[in-house]
Amino acid sequence: MTPTLKAGDVEIVEKTTPFEGHFRIDRYRLRHRLFEGGWSCEMTREIFERGHAVAVLPYDPDRDRVVLIEQFRVGAHAAFASGWFANDASPWMIESVAGIIEKGEDPEDVARREVREETGCTVSDLLPLFHYLPSPGGSSESVFLFCGRVDAPAVGGIHGISDEGEDIRAFRVSPEEAFALLDRGRIANAMTIIGLQWLRANRGHVRKRWLGKRA
Repeated sequence: MTPTLKAGDVEIVEKTTPFEGHFRIDRYRLRHRLFEGGWSCEMTREIFERGHAVAVLPYDPDRDRVVLIEQFRVGAHAAFASGWFANDASPWMIESVAGIIEKGEDPEDVARREVREETGCTVSDLLPLFHYLPSPGGSSESVFLFCGRVDAPAVGGIHGISDEGEDIRAFRVSPEEAFALLDRGRIANAMTIIGLQWLRANRGHVRKRWLGKRA
């Protein structure tokens, strides 16, 4: 088996920032070692730098309900103009809760805050699921994905921070309804797909874990 190459096998020739606004674009000139030995040619790549994020799938094990949100996403609006999606595809996306980690913040603290801001629920426990790169070919962003235990007897209403342009509808569904949305292609973002697929495989285990704690 070919040895795994590491971060030290990359040579950064130059790094510049040609754009900085709400997000940032960094431009790299670099080369890297090759699997068969030697070095690649020098290449130029632009990287979308938007920081790191958390995502949370809120789940109420007592009532066996999943909490989801719906909100407008400009990236989805741009993507749906490509012609690769159905004509009725909506840029109002059904999602898990998510938020950006600011400098000095802990991912679990951000997870609890974002669930409260976007759904009105309080997280009583967090299960770390995955830490993954959603688009490593063009972005440095990583996502800390959690399943969060919530008490959700009557989730609903509109949430979010209006000064930040947030208009977020929160709602709850049974896991079967959430899985049906997933299977019909109504959910089209990675964090929610990953979280729901995890819940589909681990629902019995997580209910036993959380309900057993209370018993």
